[in-house]
This record gives sequence, C-alpha cells and structure tokens, in this order.
Amino acid sequence: MPRLPGLDLLRSIAIVWVMLFHSFVAGGLGPDFQWLSRFGWMGVDIFFVLSGFLIGTQVLRPLQRGEGLAFQAFYARRAWRILPAFAVVLALYQCFPVLREDPGLEPWWVFATFTLNLLIDYGHNTAFSHAWSLCVEEHFYLLFPFIAWWLTRRPSAPRVLAVCAGIVLLGLALRTGVWLHNDALNPPRPWFIEDIYYPSWMRLDGLLMGVMLAVLRVYRPDKFQRLQARSNQLLLGAIALWGLALLLFSNRTGLLANAIGWPVLSLGFGLLVLAATDPKGLLGRWTLPGTAWLAAISYSLYLSHKIAMHLVHEMVAPVLSQRVQGLALFSVYALAVLALGAALHYLVELPFLRWRDRRARSRSAASKPRPAMS
Repeated sequence: MPRLPGLDLLRSIAIVWVMLFHSFVAGGLGPDFQWLSRFGWMGVDIFFVLSGFLIGTQVLRPLQRGEGLAFQAFYARRAWRILPAFAVVLALYQCFPVLREDPGLEPWWVFATFTLNLLIDYGHNTAFSHAWSLCVEEHFYLLFPFIAWWLTRRPSAPRVLAVCAGIVLLGLALRTGVWLHNDALNPPRPWFIEDIYYPSWMRLDGLLMGVMLAVLRVYRPDKFQRLQARSNQLLLGAIALWGLALLLFSNRTGLLANAIGWPVLSLGFGLLVLAATDPKGLLGRWTLPGTAWLAAISYSLYLSHKIAMHLVHEMVAPVLSQRVQGLALFSVYALAVLALGAALHYLVELPFLRWRDRRARSRSAASKPRPAMS
C-alpha cells in the first residue's frame, strides 16, 4: 500500500496523545492541560485500528487473488519489524534500573514471550508496562493469518459477518461479566487493568474494526471507494462517535464504558481511518510538517518515551526548575523524548528494516527462473 498522508497524520496524533497521557511519569501536565492528557490512552486504540487495517490488507490481498499465504515470510517480516528495537529497550530496562520509571519490573521472560498483558502484577511491577499493547498486537499477528486463511477457503460474506459479530458480542459479554464479578468481590488488586484493560481477548474491537475495513478494501473495492468519496461526512460521524465515547468513558473504569464503550470508540476510529484514506478528503490532504517523520519513528517513540521522561524528571528538571517552568520545561521533556526515540529508530529499527528488505529482494531475485541458455 502506498503511503497515505492521512494515515501518517493519525499515527502521529496517536503517538503524541499516548505520550501526553504517560506524562504522569514526570508528574503530569498540570490542571490547566489535563484535558490534553486525560484521554490519551485512546491513542492506543487508534493504533489498533490502523494495525488491523494495514496488516489485514497485507494478509488478505494474496488470498483474494487465490494465492497461498506465505506464513513464513509474513512472520519473518513482523519479527524483524518488532523485535530488534523491542529487545534493545527491554535490555535497557533489565540491565539499568536507573532508567525505569518505576522500580518494579516483571521478569524478562514475561516480556520476551509477550505475555505481559496476561501475567502482570500491576500493583507492584509497572515499569515498561506500556508494552502490554505490543503483546496484544503480537497475538493478533500470530493468529490472524490462520483465521483469514480459514475464512477465505470458501469465501462467504455471512460467515465473515457472523465471526465479526461473534467477536464483538463475546468481548461485550466478557467485559461485562468480569466487571460485575470483580465489582462484587472487590479484590485487593488493580483488577480493571489486569482483567479488563490489558488482556488481548478484551481488546479486539479496534483490531476487528481495522480488519473489517481491510476486508471491504480488498473484496469490495467499489464500495470502499464510494465510502471514501464521502470522507468528510465520515469524519463528522467519527467525531460524533468519539464524543459519545468520551461521555461513556467519563468514568473510565465503569460498567457502561467497558460494556459498550469499546465498540463505540472503535467504530468512531474506524470511520476516522476510512476518512483518512481518501487523499482528496480533509484528513487525507491535510499535511502538517513533521507528521510523516513522527509516524515513521512512532514505534521507537512508543517503546522509549517513558525512559526519556523519567531521566529528565530525575536528573534534568531539578536543575532547571529554578529558572525554567511551564512550556519551556515541557519542551525539554519533548526534545528528550524525540531525541531518544529518533536514536532508537535510526540506530536500531531502521537498519534492521533495510536489511530485512534487502534480504527479501535477494530471495525474490534468486527464486525467479533464469532464461535457458541457447
């Protein structure tokens, strides 16, 4: 898929929003700017919809053409995309406790097996806890190709719709049941985070919405394009649904939010992503300086931003606080976050991506039949 400026814009908004939410690591933004950070956790759900759409398109296209799915190549591409930068940041957290935003850290194997979101003791070990969303994505990468292959052996719109509806209803029922059970027992632990917010089976709505967009794009391109042509109306619908989600999540840990809030939020962000794919729409043609760069380094930023915030908060801010306050001090945090994220991207992430692509091109060239000698 060619790069779409609208999706870059959404990705850059999502990563900035998440980092603003995590500013609590450095004491927060203060009461005047709490409105910027309060709902920043929603940025992760934008990433989920984007991942479902982009990965879904990548997996479904060869299946739509009747080709076999190259499972090994798919998993290799994902591994070289995700693992190098993740391994470096995990090593920093494990080997240098001074870098941790919180003293408690789960054992390395919990991160390495991508089971953090299922096994975390959030009451004691919150360092590098934002890797939970990476675990959800990894579980999606692992299972979705097999599910897609099974569903497309005998393509059937009713079957696809039934699977999608079943996933939404299952998530709704699971979250409601777990919430009612824990609210009644009131266990002495952060059960909302551990039992509802982090587990993969509770957070499938955004990924599913992205996959549904990918199904529409690959199997019904005419309908997809007709919807794209109404991108500005879709944007208005997305804003309306987002506003409803804000109301539902005014009590983020409440029953109503966790029963129906996630599908509403994911549908809103799904419309937002669809609107952003139209290069002629408001989102698609609204290019801001730096958004493409932020989108490109967003993964490295996500992995490393808490380290940068913590270091500035502990080592730099106490020295500067007598002379630098407010937005000037905030800019110091921002520069540190961008510098560390860019370093991780250019020194680790990007070289492995380039090596991966060169390796893929070499294998593709080697697999082509050579002309017979006359």
